[in-house]
Amino acid sequence: MLKITPYDPAEFLNTKKLQKGYLDYVAKEGTPEELVEAIKTVARAKGMAQTAKKAGMARAGLYKALSPDGNPTLDTLKKIANAVGYKLNISFTPIN
Repeated sequence: MLKITPYDPAEFLNTKKLQKGYLDYVAKEGTPEELVEAIKTVARAKGMAQTAKKAGMARAGLYKALSPDGNPTLDTLKKIANAVGYKLNISFTPIN
């Protein structure tokens, strides 16, 4: 019987350059939900305990905010993004 190992992209994001490239790509091409998932993936690559500490929140709170049922506030998401080395900015442009 063939055993398939689950793919975990966090295992391959082992440099700041790869993490930045991944987040840049998802921020440009992905949906807001995909961006939250990408931030979660980079947080796991860096270590959830370390990310939570840098974000100024409990580790359990970080897991909850980034869970499928989580609904993090913009402020929380900005703190987490900052903790993984990414600045999250919101800009508005008129739709023509």
